[in-house]
Amino acid sequence: MLKNPLDRHVVVDCETTGLWPRHGHRVIEIGAVAIENRVVVGEFATLIDAGVSIPPEVQAIHGITDEMLEGRPPPEEILPRFYDFIRESILVAHNAAFDIRFLRHEFARLGMGLPHPHVCTLEMSRRRFPRLADYTLETIYLHLFPDPSFLRQNHRALDDARMTAKIWMKMEGG
Repeated sequence: MLKNPLDRHVVVDCETTGLWPRHGHRVIEIGAVAIENRVVVGEFATLIDAGVSIPPEVQAIHGITDEMLEGRPPPEEILPRFYDFIRESILVAHNAAFDIRFLRHEFARLGMGLPHPHVCTLEMSRRRFPRLADYTLETIYLHLFPDPSFLRQNHRALDDARMTAKIWMKMEGG
């Protein structure tokens, strides 16, 4: 049992059809890692059929194709389950502004809010490591963990969430 609801963090990453929800881009994959009292206690991963096509240049980034989304659940099935998973958590993301913006947009489409506080590992890294060449997830990971064996092959949500979780726990003193 949690001593304090804010002892629960959920590291989240979204893959999308583009960069801007206001231009009709949608979340097509969510990956998340739940951490309670600094221990990983669960994961959430799903593809989402948002009913929109993925541009080829975006497919090249994350490797998710329209065919992979065929028959997958729509947002109205996934998002309530995801909301239950994140419950009273602090959300953690790398470039949180991007993921939180998309999640808020998707929840708003269903008449739901996303009031959860959030932490950004990108911003934390910029403050903690001001001399890095860049602040990509890979660069920060390799700065903290010199072993590249954990690096992902594709830009997929659960892999990114796992990397971000390791980064966040390390920067928080673990």
